[in-house]
Amino acid sequence: MNNTPITLGWREWVLLPELNLPLIKAKIDTGARTSCLHAFSLEPFNKGRTEWIRFGMHPRQHESQPELFCEARVVDKRIVTDSGGHKEERYVISTLLELGNSKWPIEITLTNRDTMRFRMLLGRTAMQNRVVVDPGASYLLGNAEHTPCDVPTQENIK
Repeated sequence: MNNTPITLGWREWVLLPELNLPLIKAKIDTGARTSCLHAFSLEPFNKGRTEWIRFGMHPRQHESQPELFCEARVVDKRIVTDSGGHKEERYVISTLLELGNSKWPIEITLTNRDTMRFRMLLGRTAMQNRVVVDPGASYLLGNAEHTPCDVPTQENIK
């Protein structure tokens, strides 16, 4: 097993394969403790005795199409303070993060990020000493080239 940290730029394409989402442009945010993912129409439900959440996701920045829907087991609900000092109770899920050739489970809070520049923030807790960030670089793991009609997938990463 290779314990060498991955070097990331301040923004990267990330994959959340357990949520069946395409690549998502994420801000790698060492100032944020918690990772968060854009979500709308949050709908909690039960599978047996386990609480789950169904939510919508717009994977492309500044666009409301396509609308993709995901389901995940709820691991917690937490009060999160955003960068503006506003407190919000958020659902927390655990899912696999894929960055380049590396994968590991992370916790992500769900919140509406329609007005934000990135659909996902990767916070320092999720980095778990696996990542070094070069704040002057972007897309060190590859640049997803796509047309406005295409949702990027792992196949069109260079």
